Amino acid sequence: MAGDEFSALLGQLKERSGLSYGVLGKRLHTSASTLHRYVNGDAVPTDYAPVERFARVCRATPEELVELHRRWVLADARRGQKADGGAAEEPRTVPTAAGDGTPAAADEAVPEVERRAPAKTPVARRRAAVLVGAAVAAALVSAALVAQLVPGTGDDDQGGKKSVGSASESVDDSPAPSESAGRKDRSASPSASRSGSPTASASASASASASRSGAAAGAAQGGGAEDGATAPAVAVDPYKWEGPCSQHYLVDKKPEQVPPPPGEPDARGWVTALGGVAGGRQMLAVTVQGTGKATVVLDELHVRVVEKSAPLSWNDFAMGVGCGGGVDTAAFGVDLDAGRPAVSPKAGQRDFPYKVSESDPEVFHIFADARAHNVSWYLELEWSSGGKQGTLRIDDRGNPFRTSGNVGRPAYNYPLGDSEWTRDEWSPHVPG
Repeated sequence: MAGDEFSALLGQLKERSGLSYGVLGKRLHTSASTLHRYVNGDAVPTDYAPVERFARVCRATPEELVELHRRWVLADARRGQKADGGAAEEPRTVPTAAGDGTPAAADEAVPEVERRAPAKTPVARRRAAVLVGAAVAAALVSAALVAQLVPGTGDDDQGGKKSVGSASESVDDSPAPSESAGRKDRSASPSASRSGSPTASASASASASASRSGAAAGAAQGGGAEDGATAPAVAVDPYKWEGPCSQHYLVDKKPEQVPPPPGEPDARGWVTALGGVAGGRQMLAVTVQGTGKATVVLDELHVRVVEKSAPLSWNDFAMGVGCGGGVDTAAFGVDLDAGRPAVSPKAGQRDFPYKVSESDPEVFHIFADARAHNVSWYLELEWSSGGKQGTLRIDDRGNPFRTSGNVGRPAYNYPLGDSEWTRDEWSPHVPG
């Protein structure tokens, strides 16, 4: 069963790490008893955050992380089905002052500010995807979350385009900034029409509800139709890092005004608090899952540029403290400096289309590079199922992603054992 497969992989990672439950609990700021329940299959975390933290501490490979996420989605769906019968649920996620969430066990002390609204229906829980938490790194540590994206109900002038934003707990009714895009010829090949504007059917207009963990749940109106076709649920984490020290952020502050670098799970809070922008490269993890009975075809993924200007003249701060090399998880790349940026497969990854269902999600890694421009952008995902089709906007909580070139900017890092940012002695300026 899905839950058994999930706990079995957790057990394999734990045994391979050679770490005891006590040691893991201290590193993850979670009780040993809670971890024991997860590994034994007695409980399934309501959020993916503790799962990813557990896997990374156990040094899971990128392939194992993807497989673990797939198994968690299935196990969480099974847990949601059990909840229909009144089964006990896991403790709720409790946000901290910075807005992130960590699993609160009975024997753990977690700062409590406010609680996310409980899931309105078990269906929303079955559509659970990944939630990103935010925390200021100087005050909070080791809270690992994966960002969440919730489909909105606002349709643009094409009648079928839905806007979805990561980690939003309410429906996003704001219109897409790019409403002048024209329709494109559906008969064109994916490679030839990559930068064209998609056609979206009015039947794709959808309602959305967010679960307790902010899970994406995009179900088209008339989801009970005979063909069972509904819009897929999409979750995006725009603060993923290719490696523990690979990510750079541009910040318009002096180094003495910038707190220590965060861990990847806390990147959103750190960047948001400082008004930072991804420098040079931004990595997205996009998870797409079917929500109805029918299989959904993901036809094409487009890049939409909102604004392009000169790169920001800010200081460049490298993430990580005394880290080693990164891990290559590339799948799709985007050259934001191009006249018409497009998504292109990398490292042998096949191109669109893809198929997803409720039990078989897909995870896409998108690497967006910028050297000569400061770019505001978002993605549009065309989908079809049966006689229905539509377009989902993928952005950062209703706002476009921002990526700026950082070549030549003053480079700062945070060496292991130091207590302040220092100028990179080998490359004082970001190399071109």
